[in-house]
Amino acid sequence: MSAQNSQTVELYDTTLRDGTQGEGFVLSAEDKLRVARRLDRLGVGYIEGGWPGSNPRDQEFFAKAKDLELAHSLIVAFGSTHHAKNSASDDANLAALLEAGTSVVALVGKTWNRHVTAQLKIELERNLEIVAASVAYMKDQGRRVFFDAEHFFDGFDEDSDYALSVLKAAVEAGAEALVLCDTNGGSLPGQIQEATTQVCAKFPETSIGIHCHNDGGLATANSLAGVMGGARQVQGTFGGMGERCGNADLTSIIPALQFKMGYECLPPERLRLLTDTARYVMEQANLPPNRFAPYVGASAFSHKGGLHISAVEKDPALYEHVPPDALGNSRRYLLSDMAGRAALLKRLKDWRFDLAEDDERLKDILAELKRRENEGYLYEAAEASLELLVNRRLGGRPAQFFDLLGFRVADYKESESKDPQAEATVRVRVEGREEHTAALGQGPVNALDQALRKALMPFYPRLADVSLVDYKVRVLSSSAGTEARVRVLQESTDGVNRWGTVGVSFDVLEASWQALGDSIRYKLFKDTQPW
Repeated sequence: MSAQNSQTVELYDTTLRDGTQGEGFVLSAEDKLRVARRLDRLGVGYIEGGWPGSNPRDQEFFAKAKDLELAHSLIVAFGSTHHAKNSASDDANLAALLEAGTSVVALVGKTWNRHVTAQLKIELERNLEIVAASVAYMKDQGRRVFFDAEHFFDGFDEDSDYALSVLKAAVEAGAEALVLCDTNGGSLPGQIQEATTQVCAKFPETSIGIHCHNDGGLATANSLAGVMGGARQVQGTFGGMGERCGNADLTSIIPALQFKMGYECLPPERLRLLTDTARYVMEQANLPPNRFAPYVGASAFSHKGGLHISAVEKDPALYEHVPPDALGNSRRYLLSDMAGRAALLKRLKDWRFDLAEDDERLKDILAELKRRENEGYLYEAAEASLELLVNRRLGGRPAQFFDLLGFRVADYKESESKDPQAEATVRVRVEGREEHTAALGQGPVNALDQALRKALMPFYPRLADVSLVDYKVRVLSSSAGTEARVRVLQESTDGVNRWGTVGVSFDVLEASWQALGDSIRYKLFKDTQPW
């Protein structure tokens, strides 16, 4: 069977190299090691670790990666063909690749004649010699070589004979895979498929890969088109991170290949780790996961309209193109003024309230929900506040834990050159005792948070685990100017779970207090549940 007839598609991840070229996406060497372990757990075949010798971070990664015990993945070192002024054996870049100690190396070389003459400023024939010599040298040193054909599709459009001659030079020198790169990211799926088909026909015994960038918004579609043309290795990053507009997103490509096109990338038990892996990668870069990402986003299987929710309850396929649990994701019903009884009943069951459809309390809660949303409360991203509200309305287990008796916040700025100082005082009643505390903070909200924690920690030491991970303020009616209502959305974590809370008021501190109070009460409430 030729390489292009296989029903298996190899996964090649370049998050640690190409992904880190994206703006704002930064991974330390230790972050890279953690991500590599998680990608191995998922079952990715190849993990491109970086460009050895290009920076201290990548040098540290490859030095430590030698001790990684991976079950499924091979670490790949990436670098370019040798400099035109050097021989392969005297080239510092190739020496760094060898020093990395990986069994597989990815060599990138020019296939677009314009790049050869305009960027490298060498003859076209000399570029062929460089490609062949670089591949042959790495093969002689015992390395498996994947040849990354940079700007292949632009080169193929301008001079297909030359682009193909570069591939031929790499194959004859010993490259076991040819990776066709849409480096500028501007090609269309039809172009990708046609060119890939021709390459596969010309090199039927060689593995063909596809590497697409997203400058035209088509990186995922182009990657799939490459597979349709015969490519059996797909390169991409998690979250689509990468230079300029990013790379092809493996979290979309993998499910599309398996569910839509019938190719095997991962066994089902590891495919269920996809969502967790995608979110883990973003967390390592200290970036929020894209909640709207296909397949793995928190909103990918969220339903808001009452008719949609009712239909999904009858048959999920009516509004879900793949089963969320197959990807490790989950279905969510968003409670809002658009939601109906079906959504509320489902959430109540999740919260262990088993109400009948004709229970009048459902109508009361929906009416309260609509009233509050009209005032500006938003519960889609603040389900912790909603759960506390429902619990109080239905007479569930007590969830107050403390009573606010009052707070005061003062902001003082001494001069233009100094940062302002904030001090908050809080009076609360806990278990019949009144606590009066004060604390300084970086701004009034932080001061309020610190003062409240100071009052509550002697009673609830586990609050030490809770931290704020996101805080947003939204003006709800800009036409009202400084008299407008504001909405505060807060996300908190205890290191295991995350939850969102909301507050609305004409006063930003009062709105912040509502969200902050709900956040702490929710942690205490969940910790005291019997299940």
